[in-house]
Amino acid sequence: MTNRSMNPFKKLRIPALFLIGILALNPLGVSGQDKKPADAKSAESKPEFQMTILKQVPATSIKSQASTSTCWCFSTTSMLESEVMRLGKPEVGLSEMFTVNNIYRDKAEQYVKFHGTCNFAEGGEQHDVTNSFKKYGIVPRDIYPGLNYGETTHKHGELVNALTGIVQTIVKNPNGKISPVWLKGVEGVTDAYLGEKPVSFSYNGKMVTPKEFVKEIGINPDDYIEFTSFTHHAFYEKFVLEIPDNWVQSQAYNVPIDELLEIMEYSLNKGISIVWGADISDLGFAQGYGRIMADGGDLKDPSAKEKEVTQADRQYLFDSWQLTDDHGMHLIGLAQDQFGNKYFQEKNSWGEGGKFKGYSYVSVPFMRLRTMSIMLHKDGIPPGIAKKIGLN
Repeated sequence: MTNRSMNPFKKLRIPALFLIGILALNPLGVSGQDKKPADAKSAESKPEFQMTILKQVPATSIKSQASTSTCWCFSTTSMLESEVMRLGKPEVGLSEMFTVNNIYRDKAEQYVKFHGTCNFAEGGEQHDVTNSFKKYGIVPRDIYPGLNYGETTHKHGELVNALTGIVQTIVKNPNGKISPVWLKGVEGVTDAYLGEKPVSFSYNGKMVTPKEFVKEIGINPDDYIEFTSFTHHAFYEKFVLEIPDNWVQSQAYNVPIDELLEIMEYSLNKGISIVWGADISDLGFAQGYGRIMADGGDLKDPSAKEKEVTQADRQYLFDSWQLTDDHGMHLIGLAQDQFGNKYFQEKNSWGEGGKFKGYSYVSVPFMRLRTMSIMLHKDGIPPGIAKKIGLN
């Protein structure tokens, strides 16, 4: 998940069959004007959205990734913060930048090992966070805010360019062989910008290491499972999702799109939130509503019919590079409009902007078409699907 732009309005690349819209409406569906124009008959008859929350998982406050492409870390960290509460531990804010520092180190090491033929960029995937928790641990955000370079918000342009310059120089092998110290140069840069990582810190009156802290908050990184849904691989088996930000080439379980949505609804209804990787780059995704309209449908009309999205629709977009992994978000709830249409409530990492102050409502057709992958605790998987994939 790269999230290439904080305001990603782009030219639509998808077929004309799909009319995709984001409506920036307020939760109560109240018009921004006190009175409607007398001659606007269609406006008079058009209903407003009336949303009812069906299920909502407790979540920590909205954060901002600011001028970085670290949505993968913010969304997964947010999910794990919700998990800490679900598992009966006190609410805690976890440091996104501690993980980002560790992952830059690992990316650099792999990039050089692969002679520069794999991805080295800001983007990443959900499993990068759980992998980092397992390998390096985690610390509270107030222990490691990651702002060691004179900014009050995250801004990684200079850091990324500095790191890219190092790894690209190393793979050119100017000394005729790779030195044993080059990785210390990478670590020196990340530590200079984000801060030197603590070896231990005080928590609840005792000293703990980052790895011990993972156990302290009740998180087992191995309990979190990734799913996707594409037909170019067999269902109910794992495969490496072919996207550049999957730089570590981790595998996800492949299930039919109907069952992917079943997992998502089942999990949220059980109070288990989800990390959602999706393509929103063409949609101008704002904090509002995401919908996919049938031909002629008015996206501003909640009674208008949305498109029935098939497995073939999403496969076509993926194969033609029109479904890409752009942004990671945290799904925390289910909602319904006054016509019975179901929506997923999404917590973003763009700060408290928009009518919903950092949240959005995304329709089922939107989910079916634009979901790239999800991650959730294994207890959020329906037993029947868990059996199909051989998960005990």
